[in-house]
Amino acid sequence: MVESRGSRGIAIGETGVADEAFLADWSALSGFGAVAGTNGVERQAASVADGEQRSWFAALLEARGFTVVRDRIGNQFGLLELSPGAPYVIAGSHLDSQPTAGRFDGAYGVLAAAHACFRVAEELRATGRAPRLNLAVANWFNEEGSRFKPSMMGSSVFTGKLQLEVALATTDPRGVSVREALAGLGELGEEDAFGPGTGREAASYAEIHVQQGRSMEEDGVTIGLVHATWAAHKFGFRVTGEQAHSGSALMADRRDALLGAARLVVAARELADEFETGALHTACGELNVYPNSPVVVASEVELLLDLRSPSREVIELAREKLMAVVDRVRAEDRVGIEITAEHAWDQNPYPEAGVALAQRVADDLGLAHGRVMTVAGHDSTNMKDLVPTVMLFVPSVNGVSHNLDEYTRDEDLLAGLRHLTAVVRSLADGALAG
Repeated sequence: MVESRGSRGIAIGETGVADEAFLADWSALSGFGAVAGTNGVERQAASVADGEQRSWFAALLEARGFTVVRDRIGNQFGLLELSPGAPYVIAGSHLDSQPTAGRFDGAYGVLAAAHACFRVAEELRATGRAPRLNLAVANWFNEEGSRFKPSMMGSSVFTGKLQLEVALATTDPRGVSVREALAGLGELGEEDAFGPGTGREAASYAEIHVQQGRSMEEDGVTIGLVHATWAAHKFGFRVTGEQAHSGSALMADRRDALLGAARLVVAARELADEFETGALHTACGELNVYPNSPVVVASEVELLLDLRSPSREVIELAREKLMAVVDRVRAEDRVGIEITAEHAWDQNPYPEAGVALAQRVADDLGLAHGRVMTVAGHDSTNMKDLVPTVMLFVPSVNGVSHNLDEYTRDEDLLAGLRHLTAVVRSLADGALAG
């Protein structure tokens, strides 16, 4: 639950020219990779549709006086130097999507960041005042991690959490590497384009995103002040058995890897019911079956499984219970089960100074706001470990996400843009910058 304050009745009134410009650009952006007959998109990282939207976005930034650069992992930045030699306030998110996904996830944050910076830059030009810091808009590469793993790849490389060469060598299911995919689009940039050690340093970061949950909508909150991420524990499993004829092999003789994997999938779902409602989320998001033939008992299955909770204790107990199931399945189904990857983190707080800044802005604008945790990861999860960071949410209708029916109302998109603009203005004036 979020702690809410204020009235959600937003008096936007007559939509101004700047708001109309944002909505027009939003409509144009939503057309890239559009899935026919739906409101959703399909534009995975470094796909043709991703390349098209990147070109369009670069032109949009350049038309407003921003210099567009790309670093070696394909992060796309629009830079506006207003105070020569000063560090940059970065605002952004990601344009890539899941397969057949909603058009709001990530993309709203990128376009809102651009328009927030446009508005702040126009105000500064009109007054002739130079801010303390420069402005940058970021489109982070491969946040979703659907085509290339891991997720949040671009911001992980930018912040030094993932080695560049490891990321560039990562391949998709068809064997195409990140390096090859980015080079094919002309999006493989330069090492010294922007970021740590380049002379163009980041001073602070702001990101806005649709909530991907329904608590804000239920509680009448317009601006979510993100103060922490949930804890999580993610696994890669390989289940191995013995290939056999799916018709003639005796049931007692079978060592069915898919059966073993299926038991893990079911166990993950049942784990959630062993805890208080809402305390644990579990999922199996990917299965790869070999040989995946209609007349063959599977000999190998790879699967990804994750546990998420606001409580580290719940995660630890859930892992213990899951490992007990792994031992039982090994014995009962006579299959091998190997953990091929394992990654975990505790509940991860955002800087309270950033939360407080966002709250002051919401109060000044009269926008209903509340503290809220994020279950999903975002590029800000990485950036907050590098520079002071503000993470914001706007409501999702019915909490639908990673789905063609994902939707956020225009009034909430515009309210979020107003809020982000004020946050960027404050950051450019040096708020949170030491």
